[in-house]
Amino acid sequence: MDVVINFFKNAYSKIHQIFNSQKLRRIKDFTRHRLIGFNLTDGIIYKLCVYIILISISYIYIYPFARMVSYSFMNLNDLLDPTIKWIPKNPTIDNFIVVLRVLKLPTFDLSHFTSFDAFGKWLGSWGQSSIWNSTWFSLVLALCQTLVSALTGYAFARYEFAFKKFWMTMMLLSFVIPISLLMIPRVMMFSRFQDITGIKVMGTVNPQIIISLFGQGIYSTVLIIIFTNFFKMIPPVLDEAAKIDGASTLQVFYHIIIKMSISTITVVLLFSFVWNWNETYITSLFLGSGMATLPRQLGMFDTLFGQNAGTGPGGEPVNMGETYRMAATFITIFPLLIIYAFAQRKFIEGIEQTGITGE
Repeated sequence: MDVVINFFKNAYSKIHQIFNSQKLRRIKDFTRHRLIGFNLTDGIIYKLCVYIILISISYIYIYPFARMVSYSFMNLNDLLDPTIKWIPKNPTIDNFIVVLRVLKLPTFDLSHFTSFDAFGKWLGSWGQSSIWNSTWFSLVLALCQTLVSALTGYAFARYEFAFKKFWMTMMLLSFVIPISLLMIPRVMMFSRFQDITGIKVMGTVNPQIIISLFGQGIYSTVLIIIFTNFFKMIPPVLDEAAKIDGASTLQVFYHIIIKMSISTITVVLLFSFVWNWNETYITSLFLGSGMATLPRQLGMFDTLFGQNAGTGPGGEPVNMGETYRMAATFITIFPLLIIYAFAQRKFIEGIEQTGITGE
C-alpha cells in the first residue's frame, strides 16, 4: 500500500514540476496573452476572425465589380470558351463602341479633330447626351435636397415648436410608406395642374424639383436625420454668442453651422446625387420619353439583348448580350466612381462625424 501511495506522490510531484516549468509557463502565457488576449479583443484569434469577416464582405462587394469589368472586354469567342473565367484571351473595346450608341453617348473618332467646326459639333453633342442629362438632373435635385434637409435638420435640432414630435413622426412615416403609393396621386396632381394652367410640367424635371424643395425627395427623411444628429452635436453656445453680437438666424446658420458642416454636407450631397442618379421609376413617370438618362438607357439592354441567347460548347446556356450589358453597366457607374475618388476624404470625415455607422 505504501508503495502505491509513494508512486502517486512521485507522479503528482513530477506533473506539478512539469506544469510549473518555465517552458510550459511561457506556452501558457503565449496562449493566454497572445492568442486570446487580455480583453478578448487583443488576441490573435479575435483579429483573425475580424480579418476573415472583412475579407468575406470585401469579396461580396468586389467580386461582382471584377466580374463586370472582365466581361466588358470579352468578345463572343471568349464568352463561349468554357476555359476562360476572368482574363479574356482577346480583349476588345468593341463592346463599348456598341454600348455608346445604345446609351446615346457621343462616340470618339479622330475625324472630330480635323477642324474646329467638327470639334465644336462633337462637344455640342455631349450637351444632348444621356450622361449630361443624368449629371445635371441629379446635381440639381441633390442641391435642392441638401439645402432643404439642412434647414429642416437645423430646425429640429435647435428649436422647440408646436407639434415637433408629431411632425417628426409624420416625416418618418413618409419614409415607411412605399414610394409607389405616393407617386400615383403626385402624377395626377401635376397632370391636373398642367391641364388647368397650361404650364408644361410633365416631361420635365420641374415636378421632382418641387417635390425635393418640399422635403419629399428620394430618401429625404434619411438626409434630414443625418443633419439633425450632426447639428445636435454642435454646442448651442456658438449660436447664442453670435446672436449676442447681432447676427440673425440665417447669418448664424450660414456663417457658423454651414461652415462647420462641410463634411456632413458632402456626405448628404453624395448620397442624394447617387440616389437620384440610379433612380428610374420616378423619372420614368415624370419625364416619360422626354429625357434620356444613363440608368434608363441601361434598362433597354434587357429588351435589346435579353433574348439573344445561345449555347456553349458543353450545351450550357449563354447570354450572348452579356458582354454588352456589362460594358453598359460599367459606363453607367464609372462617373460615380470618379466622384467618390475625389470626394473620398470628405466623405469618410462626414461618416465619422455624423455617426451613420451607429456609434
